Amino acid sequence: MDKELLAMLVCPLCKGKLKYDREADELLCRYDGLAYPVRDGIPVMLPDDARQMDVDEKLPASRGRPDGP
Repeated sequence: MDKELLAMLVCPLCKGKLKYDREADELLCRYDGLAYPVRDGIPVMLPDDARQMDVDEKLPASRGRPDGP
């Protein structure tokens, strides 16, 4: 995922910052608990196409680092 593109993208619902999950090829909004797919290098920013994240995924990877809006 292009870093410049990622810096411009926000969650379409809350307008919060997204985190790119390279392994799953998804953009994560921890605030709304949605994972937006990236298909063929193109982010699909439609809430209806997003996957609902489970509780463990919504939590930041480390407590010392803020993540999201």
